[in-house]
Amino acid sequence: MITKLLHAAPTFTKSKELIFIREKYGQSSQPPPLCLNIERVSCAKVLGITLNDQLSATDHVNNLLTSCSSLLYVMRVLRGHGISTESLHDVFHATILANITYCLPAWSGLCSASDRAKLDSFLNRCTRLGFYDNTVPTISNVFSHADDSLFKTILKNSYHVLYPYLPENQYQH
Repeated sequence: MITKLLHAAPTFTKSKELIFIREKYGQSSQPPPLCLNIERVSCAKVLGITLNDQLSATDHVNNLLTSCSSLLYVMRVLRGHGISTESLHDVFHATILANITYCLPAWSGLCSASDRAKLDSFLNRCTRLGFYDNTVPTISNVFSHADDSLFKTILKNSYHVLYPYLPENQYQH
């Protein structure tokens, strides 16, 4: 009985294998052989970010918009119960906009023009519905602001893993 247990292959139920393949000029590369007892997937959710094997944010944006669209129902119910416009904007920022901007620097660079257009369209719709104020920046501006904030944080933290790679004296604190 003990020998059977020793020879049994371990199963990794939480482990997934995601292989990033970039086809070049119509050439398809051969993926490596399957790992023993590890499921190969074409997309996976890691810390709330959906990654796919094409290094595209399309799956993440679609999941995000689905989630945020269902939150619009909650916003309508709140408005129906007489919540003030200012409070409605606060709830929007705390829920929907927080979902959109979560880990933004990690996935915004993978967005296509189509993904950005979908996000802009959603924010414009939220403005028309009165959930978001009239000073709506484009999603590209939101992306840029998030990148700038992250960069400023790195500049101020000499213990950050990327800090040693910054050119000396080029940036002032």
